[in-house]
Amino acid sequence: MTFAELQSPNQSDRIDFDRSRAIQTIRDGLRPGQREMANWQGGLLAVSAVPGSGKSKGMAAGVAIAIARHGLNARHQIAVVTFTRSAAANIKIKIRKDLETLRLPPWGFFVSTLHGLALRIATHHRELSGLDFEGFSIAQVNQSHRLLRQCVEQWIASSPSRYRRLLEGCNFDGEEAERLRRQSILRTDVLPSLANTVIHEAKSSGLTPDELLELSRSVADEYGILDIAAYLYREYDRQLRAKKTIDYDDTILAALRVLENESARKLWQERIFGVFEDEAQDSSPLQTQLLEILASNAEGNAPPNLVRVGDPNQAINSTFTPADPVYFRRFCHRCDDMGRLATIDRAGRSSQIIMDAANFALDWVNDRWLAGKWGESSNDADDRPFKPQHVRSVAADDPQLNANPEPVDGGLELDRPSNVEDTVDRIGQRVLQLFEDSDLSAAVLVRTNHQGRFVSETLRRIYGERIPIYDVGERERLSAVPAELLTLLKFLDRPHSPDYLKAVLRVFVERKLIPPQDLDALAILPEQFLYPTPLEPLQTPEVQQAQKFCCNLLQARLALPQTHLIPFLTMTLQYGGTELATADKIAERVLRDTVDRMSLPAYIEVLSEIANAERFEPVEAEPSDKAESKYTKAGQLTVMTMHKAKGLDWDVVFVPFLHADLIPGNLRVRPQTQFLGEFALDEVARAQIRQYLWHRGEDTASFEPFDSPLQYWKMAKRLKIAEEFRLLYVAMTRAKRLLWMSAAQEAPFTWSKIGNFQKKEACPVFAALEERFF
Repeated sequence: MTFAELQSPNQSDRIDFDRSRAIQTIRDGLRPGQREMANWQGGLLAVSAVPGSGKSKGMAAGVAIAIARHGLNARHQIAVVTFTRSAAANIKIKIRKDLETLRLPPWGFFVSTLHGLALRIATHHRELSGLDFEGFSIAQVNQSHRLLRQCVEQWIASSPSRYRRLLEGCNFDGEEAERLRRQSILRTDVLPSLANTVIHEAKSSGLTPDELLELSRSVADEYGILDIAAYLYREYDRQLRAKKTIDYDDTILAALRVLENESARKLWQERIFGVFEDEAQDSSPLQTQLLEILASNAEGNAPPNLVRVGDPNQAINSTFTPADPVYFRRFCHRCDDMGRLATIDRAGRSSQIIMDAANFALDWVNDRWLAGKWGESSNDADDRPFKPQHVRSVAADDPQLNANPEPVDGGLELDRPSNVEDTVDRIGQRVLQLFEDSDLSAAVLVRTNHQGRFVSETLRRIYGERIPIYDVGERERLSAVPAELLTLLKFLDRPHSPDYLKAVLRVFVERKLIPPQDLDALAILPEQFLYPTPLEPLQTPEVQQAQKFCCNLLQARLALPQTHLIPFLTMTLQYGGTELATADKIAERVLRDTVDRMSLPAYIEVLSEIANAERFEPVEAEPSDKAESKYTKAGQLTVMTMHKAKGLDWDVVFVPFLHADLIPGNLRVRPQTQFLGEFALDEVARAQIRQYLWHRGEDTASFEPFDSPLQYWKMAKRLKIAEEFRLLYVAMTRAKRLLWMSAAQEAPFTWSKIGNFQKKEACPVFAALEERFF
């Protein structure tokens, strides 16, 4: 049978009957909510899906049936937009499987990440995109990126009086050492962080530097935070263009510029029948705008063919990325008013006791939030951390195999170990028991990378090879090796640079080679720190330890042949195992590329290329839902952060270290920056922009900015606390048969320095779960 015959709606009665029966077979395998996606024939549709409810299965069915129903082909397609490349690969496999069931070729759709789709549009119409794609590169800019540092220096040079106002802060007695310390903090920390936060927030929302400057005039604060940010934003864009570089936000803006052209817009709208968006709770305003344009018809006489699927209760990226769950919630309200909101609240992932615990946590947090437990009480439904949406077990005739499995040993265990080392020991003992007689998958989900490293190192020290451990954070630590070596080499090249000295000290702190301390106070006068005279005040033991590491580096540069320098640095950083192997490979590359120009600047040049190069991991598409990924392999204990665990599940999940200072925690002003006031500039700026964006498009009279930065700081605190509770909910709902949670009685004051345990208050949700279930 030819493709034309398959696609043609005018088939014989037998083929029409077969196709209809195949569609019904797919529909019969769907749950309520999933079925609404299969029934979709156009227009808007919002789908709010609980964890483990099979939203990707529903999306795949909806796409395949729409292709059959509307006769879509390679020239008229459905665009499926996902958050990650691995998710794109997996949903593509599911769509193709459903198309096989419908006896259709694997055409009529394409799957892409949003930035991939935007780049595709921009490069297809280079002359309209406003970007020069000849020899361009894409930069992943973070706070430490040299571009941001250059922007900060430009602002300081152009605005000396404004910079002086920041230096003076709330109180300043003119003492020279304090002035130098504040300079270091502002130049290397506060202002780069402000630039990084505001640029991403503004760009992803479609705000230009001029619009940000205009907003700064309506938002009052003594420092003019958004005024400073607008300059940094404008200078950043100018430098990007000068270097023929774009960032990921530029790809979205470029695509929107293309679609402003009527002929280009019609071309894409005629090519795209509709859009299915996954993880819609993590979209930004600009991304939503792009998808709505693409989902609209060329004549503009009908609502967009747009299906947005997400879970507001799993929005865990909004406090450190421009993603904001407010917009998906509003989309759900809009669709609900039109009768086009579907809810997938039945999930077959977890045992009933685990769902009960997650639902209880959701209700408990919402109730206390509305009562004013974490700030002012509010009757605004959208102000709650969670949408009141419970996870329910599937129906008895649900086709999912082993849906809502029987729990292991009751399914829920809450523990109060004496300290964090005892916690890890108990996890190890429990894992050995569980792995002894059954083929279970298991994971330890932690809040921070420091906790993950502590768990894996402690388990290996106590249990050796008896427990197979896959530490996901180890791979990230490997990617930091070239950057760490580069930092040390830059210090050796210019040891009297305060910036390079602070950077190398930060590496030593992160590697736990020296204790955490005020690095700015050490870096402001490098010579005084490295070679103190007898007249200088006696250094503390912590400072002496830091000085010893730095002086050993400088002595090695003089004493060792240059070819031995990188091996010495690896020894100084105490690399071992895979880190050491990675460093050896880097050393070979550096030696090979500098054989004809052996010098420290040449080393730095080559290592900079290695450290700054962007490498993307291969996509690991799994052939079916049953396939074991490297993260969820049976008989293995995976250690990873709660953030990275989203989208995965295990038979057994351990969630240790549940203390109130981390979940929900609280935004704190670091002691080094308290001279600016009881708030952080970057978080205040983010809150100022968010508040404005929430009211953009409405009557301008509805936008009433707060009177002071402290009010925006309180707003940022509430957003952070709400997201931490959602993160705990995500961790709890990863478990299928056993959820083990603990709050040790004693824990480190800070996880960057393990030791000196002190009494810690348990996470309030953990205490409430104890009271409810035990």
